[in-house]
Amino acid sequence: MNTAGHSEATARRGLELTPFRGLRYDPDRVGSLAAVTSPPYDVVVRPDGLYHLQSADPYNIVRLILPQAATPDVRNEQAADTLHRWLSEGVLTTDPEPALYVYEQRDGDGVLQRGIIGALLLSEPSEGVVLPHEDVMPHVVADRAALMRATSANLEPLLLTYRGNGSASATAEVVERTAAQPPLLATTTEDGFSHRLWSVTDPGDLAGIRSDLADRQALIADGHHRWATYRRLRAEHPSPSPWDHGLVLLVDTARYPLRVRAIHRLLHHLPVTQALAPLEGLFRVRHLDVPLADALDTLADAARAGNAFLLAGDGAFHLVDRPDPALLARTIPTDRPAAWRTLDATVLHATLLDHVWHIPEDSPAHIAYIHDTAATVEKAERDGGTAVLMHPVLEEVVRDLARQGVTMPRKSTSFGPKPASGLVLRSLNA
Repeated sequence: MNTAGHSEATARRGLELTPFRGLRYDPDRVGSLAAVTSPPYDVVVRPDGLYHLQSADPYNIVRLILPQAATPDVRNEQAADTLHRWLSEGVLTTDPEPALYVYEQRDGDGVLQRGIIGALLLSEPSEGVVLPHEDVMPHVVADRAALMRATSANLEPLLLTYRGNGSASATAEVVERTAAQPPLLATTTEDGFSHRLWSVTDPGDLAGIRSDLADRQALIADGHHRWATYRRLRAEHPSPSPWDHGLVLLVDTARYPLRVRAIHRLLHHLPVTQALAPLEGLFRVRHLDVPLADALDTLADAARAGNAFLLAGDGAFHLVDRPDPALLARTIPTDRPAAWRTLDATVLHATLLDHVWHIPEDSPAHIAYIHDTAATVEKAERDGGTAVLMHPVLEEVVRDLARQGVTMPRKSTSFGPKPASGLVLRSLNA
């Protein structure tokens, strides 16, 4: 790592979002823009969702973000070859001039989110410019890094949030004025969300955004592993270089608050009966013979009073709550703030996974992290495992812990709506 080359970045104290020449699908070369998009790589529910997206269009972005082959090296080589072929065939084209991109997501239930996509100059943790709030799994970072090295591209933006000044800020003014113009692209994906994208190239607008963000601090809402990957790859390349930046979507939550949802766990080799047996005397366990929606309502009620989880996989739901205080005292580390020690994810990982069930949290062979609630239950029932359904954490708790420099257990939260992958990519060779 060429540390001397990063001195300018070290002196920064705010966000620096840089225009780039986006890679975008040529709509005349694909069936539809909706058919080539995908949720972020870690939200695609494997294998069903992956096969569905692959069959939606031969140019679907999952062929780049989740290539399928026998070994990791072959997968990454395949992704690189696919990207190069699509570029040579004109399926993906490079925009003529560097731009920031205003991105809008809207659904039929009144959800509206707008933000700016750009190449963010990467910061050091000590600077406190970008705040992570979750731990990462080293093997996932290694996997993402190998894919980015092979393709020399940021294939999908991660999601960052910041607190602006509402409509008074220069960035908000540019976003709203731009969103009133005809977009570069517009499409509606099968989840009901409409997506629109505009480019911002005016020097005055870019200068206004740059000045407005210069003293801002951002929270990683989604993409901790990609952020860690960006930083790893930056350290591998002498600076200055394109690896000093990473592709992000930046959303002002003072104008567009995000939704916070839980990420559930699927324990592959632990049947529900074996999961419940050792809980006797350690937790209260109640059998719920009700539909999923009612079970989630019961979980929400229980979560207001303390730690609570739903176990599923045997055709019913089992509410697990009221952990024994002595058990928590023995298993929860005491060197963290009370807000961290009482998180459901902390109790799940430190007490249930580590102490009661003895399941390694970073082993894909033993545990999967799934965003979709119904899919988690269905997979547990089909495979004979246990689904652990979580209740979401409040955003203010996440932000407060991040500002204290305290990271939550991995995959503790799911902020959304997440940007669709495939609308704009960033080549590091452009």
